[in-house]
Amino acid sequence: MATFHPRESRYGRREFLGRSAAGVIGMSSLGTLLAACGGGNGSSSAPELQLARPDNPVTLPLFDDNPMIASGLEPESGTLRIYNWNGYLWPRIKKDFAKEYGVKVEETYFRTTDEAVAKISSGAVDFDVFFPTTDRIGRLVLGKTLQPLNHDYLPNLANVWPSIQDPWYDKGSQYSVPYTTWTTGIGYRADKVSMTPWDLSNPYEIYWDEANKGKTWMLEDSRDAPAHMLLKNGIKDVNTEDPEHIELAKNELKSLVDAVRVKYSTDDYTNIPEGKAWVHQMWSGSAISAQWYLPKGTGPEALGYWYPPEGEGVIGSDMLAVPRTAKNPVLAHRFLNYLLDGKHGYENFSNWVGYQPPFTSLDPDRLIADGVVAKNLKAAIVRESDFDTSYALAELSPEGQTLWQNAWAEITAGG
Repeated sequence: MATFHPRESRYGRREFLGRSAAGVIGMSSLGTLLAACGGGNGSSSAPELQLARPDNPVTLPLFDDNPMIASGLEPESGTLRIYNWNGYLWPRIKKDFAKEYGVKVEETYFRTTDEAVAKISSGAVDFDVFFPTTDRIGRLVLGKTLQPLNHDYLPNLANVWPSIQDPWYDKGSQYSVPYTTWTTGIGYRADKVSMTPWDLSNPYEIYWDEANKGKTWMLEDSRDAPAHMLLKNGIKDVNTEDPEHIELAKNELKSLVDAVRVKYSTDDYTNIPEGKAWVHQMWSGSAISAQWYLPKGTGPEALGYWYPPEGEGVIGSDMLAVPRTAKNPVLAHRFLNYLLDGKHGYENFSNWVGYQPPFTSLDPDRLIADGVVAKNLKAAIVRESDFDTSYALAELSPEGQTLWQNAWAEITAGG
């Protein structure tokens, strides 16, 4: 059972991502990123970005001037420096790792991924561990911001789902290992709403239920919020760059202003349990965390989370990586392997972050039996099979990103 979870630490990972400039690295900054990191393969022209997709997996390039560390090295004795979202790592993990390896561990927080990438790519900082996301890994690698990983130091990678060991966005896990997985569904207060997404033939119609006027929220995220509008209309390509599809998603979101006075936030993990929202687009990790924010005397049965039972919803994963400028790369590899340990990863999930690691040992029945996930929130549990049928948010072309950024600016401006 999750027994420890500090409220004061929850301005964290997903909120920072949602509040970043349009939620992703601006595509116009790719040239700057590559230039800051020395370009591509040594030529004067920038390397070409391949847009990875589940049905078009990409093997990221390796560069002669950015080699992996050698095998058989002893970990450094310096201070391990972690660059992360606030609240996205259990402090006990850092303490125990430091004790085991006889080192110090320092964690620095960033407010947006744009900020983090800019600092790391500038070469002005020397963090050892970084937490990237799938929708920007390609650009980070092309900019030589990350170093390739030596799997001799990562035997615990075998603990994760086979499909995530060889992911579509980084075939062979050359530059990253998985940290957490999540889905984007619909959270609700089961004790407040007159009907739930499960009651509707098109569950996304719940956002327009006038009974929840003033109590309906969408995620303040330029990719997740429109994605539900696309799926509502039968458009399964959540990475579409079709102007008509983008216009449709934009207009659907704008219509919610008059229909239910929609609000935007990434405080989904508190808005639902505290009653600010009765219906909220929600990340699965937030649904699990929401159990820890209910008022005294209110049980988890007051919460609900919908995700398509057939798995055809939005899904994603976050990663761990080692920056090219790391001063302690061997120690960093040891830390990645430490988090991939079944016991450590499970404790980090169940005691703090609420976002599920993709471990083969974490079956749904165990999570419910252990009290980590309430039975009525079982839809928030991510299954490996979900990745076969769900839709992942991926990198966009510069042209596509411009279209989405313009649409999001209009949505958030209320125009």
